[in-house]
Amino acid sequence: MTIKGGLVSQEFSAAFSTVACEPAGVVWNKVCMVLKRELGDAAFGSWIAPAVLREGQAGDVVLVTPTGIARDWIRRSAWRRVSELWAANDATARRLELKSRLEFEAAAGASSAAMGTYGETKAEPIEIVLPVSSDVPALAPTNGARPSPVQGLQERFTFDTFVPGPANEFAHAVARRVASWADGHFNPVLFHGPYGFGKTHLLNALAWEAMRQAPTKRVVYLTAERFLSTFVRAVMDRQTTAFKEELRGADLLIIDDVHFIAGKQSSQEELFHTLTALVEDGRRVVFSSDRAPAAMTEMDARLRSHLSAGLVCGLEPADRALRLGILERKLQALSRQHGFEPTLRIEVLHFLADRFTDSVRELEGALNTLSARAGEGVSRLTLDEVQAILRPHLRAGEKRITIDDIQKATSEHYGMKQADLLSERRNRAIARPRQAAMWLAKQLTTRSLPDIGRRFGGRDHTTVLHAVRRIEALRAEDPVLSQDLETIARKLRG
Repeated sequence: MTIKGGLVSQEFSAAFSTVACEPAGVVWNKVCMVLKRELGDAAFGSWIAPAVLREGQAGDVVLVTPTGIARDWIRRSAWRRVSELWAANDATARRLELKSRLEFEAAAGASSAAMGTYGETKAEPIEIVLPVSSDVPALAPTNGARPSPVQGLQERFTFDTFVPGPANEFAHAVARRVASWADGHFNPVLFHGPYGFGKTHLLNALAWEAMRQAPTKRVVYLTAERFLSTFVRAVMDRQTTAFKEELRGADLLIIDDVHFIAGKQSSQEELFHTLTALVEDGRRVVFSSDRAPAAMTEMDARLRSHLSAGLVCGLEPADRALRLGILERKLQALSRQHGFEPTLRIEVLHFLADRFTDSVRELEGALNTLSARAGEGVSRLTLDEVQAILRPHLRAGEKRITIDDIQKATSEHYGMKQADLLSERRNRAIARPRQAAMWLAKQLTTRSLPDIGRRFGGRDHTTVLHAVRRIEALRAEDPVLSQDLETIARKLRG
């Protein structure tokens, strides 16, 4: 559960770099690969992965554990195997010792007059080896390179790929500030919003940036599910003390989807005490949830209160401009991925942005589907072809919207009768809502233009086409109309 699994400190002396042999980090990585297979992800992630390799006072190599409990577990359960693997892979037969962090720091402090105080060392990692931790990121490189991808954190979710807009710009600014380790931060920070609003992307980006900004600080990223499963295993193995020490040793603790812990009494209790300890110690804590703490009625009142005590930051639904920006960014990513430059017709872009309004994931999924189906031909797809390809996705998981539903919702929104939309009246107070309803019918149903026209008082398909084009043009310059259309569409989708 830590970011330091299998990584090597830069405190190795120059003697190590001049020996014609594999670096100690490479040897340790080979050892870890075998240990992970033999011990399993849970035991390896809990006990071996948090340890770091350092140079001892006599030039030997020391495996340093964050706690004495972790040291004792390794010595009792795995040290013989660790020593065998180290000897088999290290051609120069360097001696490997095992110490807790307190032991190592005490030894370093004893010789501080000759070597400098350990606490003042500015050593940086000199190499990044393959990630061995099963659920958290490896330490970020200090040469400006991107951190290595690992399970848990997703490499594609960075600030570079996050598209800010009015719906999320405050949350984005808060995440940036936390990741910069700036003083004066709120603690804890909780980002909340429904599924698909970008919370996980934001937390991943925060973690990557925090590691890049401060490679020596300890960042722990967990999903709530991982927190629960690890805690339950620790209870079963009677290792809850080690579990607590692991979390409370973090400089920055990030837990995604914390609402899943609600209702699980012992896990809530542990999280409450962990949160309290970290905040009191000046460590940083960031959570995400699907709703604000006040709405988590099934959560323990004390924990809910503590979640509310820092900064509660909501993410709003992406507006149309932001959705279009996300599509453009996604097209750029597809271009790099597939080696060609996909573009979409403007009416297709607008259809996607207007049709998939509730979840950024669904919006990106629709674009992925089009790209997979059409390949380089995606640029030539017409709106009708796009609707045909996406028809299963448009209908899956949501109620079927009829033209009658659209007419009722539109007339209610504009305070008029449904019969007015079907009438021959052409004054603007009637004509504009009628055009809006036709546009919604084109966006939210799979009915053809002639069919839509027949259901609006027997009008010709050219009238519907004119209405769709007119509304499309007006939306770009009339924010009130754009907001009206989004409001009606959301109401129709429930």
